[in-house]
Amino acid sequence: MILFKRSPDLKEFLLKNDRSIGFVPTMGALHKGHLELIAESRRRECLTVCSIFVNPAQFNDHKDFEKYPNTIDSDILMLEQGKTDILFLPEVKEIYPKGFEVLEHYELGYLETVLEGKFRPGHFQGVCQVMSRLLDIIEPEQLFMGEKDLQQCLVVRNLLNLRFPQVHFHKCPTLREKDGLAMSSRNLRLSPEERSQAPALPRALNFIRDNIEKMGWKNARLEASNRMSAAGFRLDYLELARSQDLSIKDAYEAVEDLVVLVAAFLGSVRLIDNLPLAAKH
Repeated sequence: MILFKRSPDLKEFLLKNDRSIGFVPTMGALHKGHLELIAESRRRECLTVCSIFVNPAQFNDHKDFEKYPNTIDSDILMLEQGKTDILFLPEVKEIYPKGFEVLEHYELGYLETVLEGKFRPGHFQGVCQVMSRLLDIIEPEQLFMGEKDLQQCLVVRNLLNLRFPQVHFHKCPTLREKDGLAMSSRNLRLSPEERSQAPALPRALNFIRDNIEKMGWKNARLEASNRMSAAGFRLDYLELARSQDLSIKDAYEAVEDLVVLVAAFLGSVRLIDNLPLAAKH
C-alpha cells in the first residue's frame, strides 16, 4: 500500500495508472464494513484508493467533531491487510486550502430538509464539499459507499449527477455485528454498558419489519419507539420512507420499496440505522 498526504503527489501517481480507479472515502475508525467496500472495489479489479479524512465541514456540533475516534495506526494495518492499493491521508489545509469562510452551496432539495438533513443542518453541504474535492483529486471511475448511511448515499448520488456523471456509484449493503448492531465508527464511543444496550435499535427495526403488515405503520412505530426508550435510547426520528427518494410515508404500502430509518442517542452517542422493506408483488 502506498500512502499519500499531498494531493499533487497522488494526482501525479494516478495519471500514470491505466487501471479503473475505485474510491472508498472514509473518516477513519475503520471496521469490517469499510473493508468490505475495499473488497468490492478489488473484486471489480480496480486500483483501490481509500481516503481517511475527518471532515470538519460536516459536523454541525464541534464537540462531536472533537470526539470522533482517531485510530490511524490500526486503520493503516487494516487497509494493508485488506490489500488496499493507495491510502490518501490529507491534512485539513490540503482539502480546504482557502479555509471555511467561503464555501460553495449545493442544491440538494428535499433531501436536505428531512431526517439527517433536518436534525443536522449543514451536514450534507459539508458532505458535498469534501466529496467534490476528493473526487476532483482522485478522479475515480467507481465510488463505493455503505448503505447504512442511506441518506448520505442519495445525497452523494445527486452530487455525482450534478458534477461527476462519469462516476459509477456502488451502494453496498450494511454489515452488522453478531448481535445485529450496524457496524459504525461511532460504536467505539459506546461504554460497555451502552454497547450491551445498543442492539435494541436493530431489534426495533426488525420488530417493525415483522409486524408492520398486521399492525400497520403507526402501531408498529409506537411499539418500536417504546422498546427503544425502555432500552435507554432518546429518539431523534423513526420514519417510514420511499427507498428511492426518502419521501416520508404515513402508512405502509406493500407494493412500494420502502425503508425504515432511525436515529437515536444512547448516552452521548448518536446512532443511525435503516432497514429496507422490499415491495411484495
